[in-house]
Amino acid sequence: MNLLDIFKKKGKTDAKNATVLHELGSYQARFSNIGADQWKSDVVRESIRPLASFTSKASCRSNKAAIERIMRRPNIYMSQADFLQKVRTRYELFNNCFILITKDERLNPIGFYPVPYQTFEALLYDDEIYIRFSFTEGRNLVVPWSDLAVMRKDYNSSDIAGDDNNAILQAIELLNTAEQGNSNAIKATANLRGILKNTKGMLNPDDIKRQKDAFVNDYLSLENAGGIAALDATQEFTPIKMEPVTADASQMAEYRENVYRYYGVNEKIVTSNMTPDEIEVFYEMRIEPFLNALSTELTTKLWPKNENNWVVFEANKLQFASLAKKIQMYQTVVLYGGMTVNEWREACNMSPVEGGDKMIMRLDAAPVDNQPEEEEESE
Repeated sequence: MNLLDIFKKKGKTDAKNATVLHELGSYQARFSNIGADQWKSDVVRESIRPLASFTSKASCRSNKAAIERIMRRPNIYMSQADFLQKVRTRYELFNNCFILITKDERLNPIGFYPVPYQTFEALLYDDEIYIRFSFTEGRNLVVPWSDLAVMRKDYNSSDIAGDDNNAILQAIELLNTAEQGNSNAIKATANLRGILKNTKGMLNPDDIKRQKDAFVNDYLSLENAGGIAALDATQEFTPIKMEPVTADASQMAEYRENVYRYYGVNEKIVTSNMTPDEIEVFYEMRIEPFLNALSTELTTKLWPKNENNWVVFEANKLQFASLAKKIQMYQTVVLYGGMTVNEWREACNMSPVEGGDKMIMRLDAAPVDNQPEEEEESE
C-alpha cells in the first residue's frame, strides 16, 4: 500500500468541480519542483546534509501521549529521524514541504507523510482551499488544506508556497562548469597531440590518412605504455602543447562558498570541524528556528480550535557543549536551582539517577526575601 492508495479510499482525489485558486495580485498558485536537478550537485547535498542530520536529532514531546507514540514511527516508511530528515531536506531543496496528516474515522491523527510531489497547485471548492499534487506517471492527489502541515522558506510572492530556488541555480551551474572544465583539461593534456608530417613527395589523401591511423594505433593507444614514438626519416612529428584555461583552487573555493552561504552553512559545518561554541551558534541560527516553526505548524493543524494541546520538537543544544562548559553549568546552574541533576545528566548523555528530579540549592544561596536581617548596630 502506498500513499495514494491510502488517501484514495477516503475519497480525497475528486476535484472535478474545483477551480484553480488565484491569489491577490492575480498570482496563480501553480508550482513545480525547480530544485529537482539541484539534488544531483554534490555541493548542494553536502550543504543540506548537516541541516537535515542535526534536525533529525530532535525528539517529539506533546501533552498527548498518542502523538508522541505516533511520532516514533510517523508512517510505515519512516522512523522519527527519517521523517525529520526528509522534511528538512525537501524544505531546503524546494523551499516547501507538505506533510499529510492522516486521520481515522473519529478524525484523530494516525500518521504523517511528507508528500513527494512533482508539482502542485492550489484549488478552491466551496470556499475551502485544496492542494492538488501531481506525481510521476500522471497520478494526482487532492487534499484539503486543513489536512496539510506546510513548511515554507523564502515566503514572499505567494500565500500558499515559498519562492523557488532559482536564485542559486546560476552559482551551481558556474561551479559545475568549472569542475567539468578542469576534468576536460586533465583529459586533454593527458594525450599526445601534434602534427604528423611526411617528407616524401605528394601523397594522395588515402595514404596520408593511412599513415596517420597507423601512427595513432602504434603510439597513442593504451598498449603503448612506454610513451615512446619511433619515426623514420620520412616522417616528422611536431607536438602541440595544450594549455587549457581552468579555474584555480581559490576560484573553486569561492564558487562552493556561494552555495554554502545560500544554504546557511560553511566549510566547517560541512566537514564536521566545528568547535562546541560554533555548534551552539549553528543550532540557534539554523536548527532551532526550523524546529519551532514545525512545532507551531503541527500544533495549529492538529488542534485548530484547542489552545491547550501542543506538540514540540526539540533538540538539547547542551549536548553539543564542551565538557568544561558542562561542568561549569553544573556549578553555576544546577547547584543554584536553575535545573535538576537529571536535566543536566541528560545534556551529558547520561541516564537519570534516583532523586535527580528534585531541585537542589547550595547552602550559601537563599531567596532574596529570606536574607537574615542585619543586626542592629550597638549604641
